[in-house]
Amino acid sequence: MTTRTTWLRQEPRASLANPATMIVVAMITAMTFSASGAAPTPLYHLYQEHFGLTPALVTIIFAAYVLCLLLALLTTGALSDYVGRRPTVLGALMLNIIAMVLFINAGSGAALIAGRAVQGFATGVATAALGAAILDVDQRRGPVLNSVTVFAGLTVGTLGAATLVTFAPDPAQLVYVVLLTLSGIEALLIWHMPETAQTKPGALTSLRPHVSIPIQARQTLAQLTPVTFASWALGGFYFSLMPALVRVATGATLPIVGGLVVAALTFSSVIAVLSLLSIPADRVLLGAIPALALGVAITLGGVHAQVRRLHAARHNGFRCGIRRRVLWHAPNRPAARQG
Repeated sequence: MTTRTTWLRQEPRASLANPATMIVVAMITAMTFSASGAAPTPLYHLYQEHFGLTPALVTIIFAAYVLCLLLALLTTGALSDYVGRRPTVLGALMLNIIAMVLFINAGSGAALIAGRAVQGFATGVATAALGAAILDVDQRRGPVLNSVTVFAGLTVGTLGAATLVTFAPDPAQLVYVVLLTLSGIEALLIWHMPETAQTKPGALTSLRPHVSIPIQARQTLAQLTPVTFASWALGGFYFSLMPALVRVATGATLPIVGGLVVAALTFSSVIAVLSLLSIPADRVLLGAIPALALGVAITLGGVHAQVRRLHAARHNGFRCGIRRRVLWHAPNRPAARQG
């Protein structure tokens, strides 16, 4: 942990040593990583058309992101405590830029998997370091800011990418060019920011995965694990397959429609975090678990009803076509008989 005197000691970066400025830059950078993770979601249908991707392969592409993110958290989660927040975040931004270049030049499903893997690892590295940097500056509001930043970034990334894919030229390139540019600007800002951590030796040792759960928390963790898995699995489903499901169920082909559905999930998370701050966690869970189940049920019910409606419309259209064809030829039959 460091203090303000640590920031102000570094004169070359004193212009960015203001605590509020540091929090804003850290939050925007964290949002960029979250937005980068959500950006491919509206593009999956283009990839499916151009590269012949199956839904199973789309799921694998998303899974590559999640698995590498978890790997980064397990190995580099404490790295910034040893080498500093700035070097760790700068390294993550460089990896994110590499991922954007991979996406821009992607020509196959394998290239997309590689880009998502690099992107996931970069996000895992940055999430831990930026979250710690925000806590260094503001311990009281840091946890809330970190929670809001993740979901806000996912919302902006999904809607921004969906908007570009729907209305802008060359969407498969432009989305990643924008994110690459933002990452470069943020790297420049963070380069000129002061360090907020007291570095110490042992960086290589810290890369060894280590998971420990306090004895008093194990029972609670065991009870919450199914709900945690269910909520994140639902998020994974939305970000990988929901836009395709929206197109199949509703017939809406504009990417912005699927983007709005996915963004509704993440934006409601932002609202929940901010509106439930004063309510005890156990009471929040009592309402959140049924709400999660209800949300899934409404989604399934809506999809089922819409698919039935579409099937009925197609069936009716087929019947109308036959009927029109019969009526078209009907007047000619008597004449043919008379002749």
